[in-house]
Amino acid sequence: MAHFVRWTALAAASALLAAGCGGGPSDDKSGLSWGRCKATSGGPAPSSDWQCATLKVPLDWSKPDGETIGLGLIRAKARGGDRVGSLLFNFGGPGASGVSMMPSYAPAVSSLRERYDLVSWDPRGVGASEGVRCRGDREMQAAESVDLTPDTPAEEKAYLEDATDFGKGCQKDAGELMSHVSTADSARDMDRIREVLGDKRMNYFGISYGTELGGTYAHLFPRKVGRMTLDAVVDPGADTVGHAENQALGFQRALNDYLESTGQDPQKGSRKIAALLRRIDARPLPAGVPGRKLTQSLAVTGIIQPLYSKDSWPTLTSALDAAERGDGSELLTLADRYNERDLSGRYGTTSHSQRVISCLDDRQRPTVAETKRLLPRFEKISPVFGTFLGWDTAGWCHDWPVPGQHDTPEVSAPGAAPVLVVGNTGDPATPYEGARRMADELGKGVGVLLTWRGEGHGAYGSGSDCVDSTVNAYLLDGSVPKDGKVCS
Repeated sequence: MAHFVRWTALAAASALLAAGCGGGPSDDKSGLSWGRCKATSGGPAPSSDWQCATLKVPLDWSKPDGETIGLGLIRAKARGGDRVGSLLFNFGGPGASGVSMMPSYAPAVSSLRERYDLVSWDPRGVGASEGVRCRGDREMQAAESVDLTPDTPAEEKAYLEDATDFGKGCQKDAGELMSHVSTADSARDMDRIREVLGDKRMNYFGISYGTELGGTYAHLFPRKVGRMTLDAVVDPGADTVGHAENQALGFQRALNDYLESTGQDPQKGSRKIAALLRRIDARPLPAGVPGRKLTQSLAVTGIIQPLYSKDSWPTLTSALDAAERGDGSELLTLADRYNERDLSGRYGTTSHSQRVISCLDDRQRPTVAETKRLLPRFEKISPVFGTFLGWDTAGWCHDWPVPGQHDTPEVSAPGAAPVLVVGNTGDPATPYEGARRMADELGKGVGVLLTWRGEGHGAYGSGSDCVDSTVNAYLLDGSVPKDGKVCS
């Protein structure tokens, strides 16, 4: 089952290596045993610039002397002599692996490495940090036949049964960890990472869901905030339904921009795509892969994937044209890329970790009846994505084995140092409005909003010299821009 709330394009669009620890310990004052990283999923190991380690933290932060779990960390030391400290990255999800993604992302932040050690980690429940796998590859592929926008009682029954089954699989694999993978738990882990790295304050770069994690950290540890940048910002005032509505708005907005770029009227183009999806719902398309077809749900996923980056818009044009001709292969390839399915039929587990974390965070559990009442509102927001995201609110955490913790996260951080909040007006996954809300909720004198009038998920490194130079000046020199600065 696909789920789009708070998902970052970096993980969705890249086939990345997973790095583990290897080699002997390095000379380090942190007390961690840093060693050479090794590849654990078929790709090459990161260069010798990168070191990996495992940090032990409490499973339950209310019992600091109790059972522990291991967190996988990765770092590359600063190149320059005028070192500020460590800069901790989270790439979103929730569920994205920082250990696997940091080496691939490092070239985009090479200027920051002049004064920072680049550091990331796999949050608890992710990858090298007690990663959760809720079902096997065969079960994942079998679930593709489940209609995620059910039209009949039988389809509703199958949809909800699949959700229950997924939750039971997570509980069987994760056990007690299921109750200890919240965003607040990870924020406390972050402070332990800061401590062992020897930094007095937390210097942090959070992307997508990483912005919610950063805001939570700022709320819990306001006096420990150093230079913090939040890019592609999750709306901290949105609950489960609110997040889904935001994404329906964001993806439809991005689709409209895409359609305009190809010379189409957005309303007419959206109606055409919606009609295509209805035909696929009635009769899935052949996709050139034995035993698989392009279902409506996979088609929606395939449309969403290239909306994360303007550079990918031409692939969407080709895939939609092929689907109109009755060929679902290109949309299926895009959906597989989003769902982390490789050519041999193996699936990544980011979506498993994402669900375990978000369902522990979010208390709201809309029923099918409540969702059906909401559907007209969702369809009004987006004729293409509304129904899909509306139903997602009912199925994502249906019959979940553990209760959620809150309706919305607390991010107020009175007394914290200024936090740079970067919003992109064309962001499909985390609409721009969330950045203003985050800046406001962090508090006066704390949240500093930087706006980019651009396209794609995230602003830094996306082609704006204005954004990049502003963020770099803040992180490298501590130069806080004027609140409300706009980059065109």
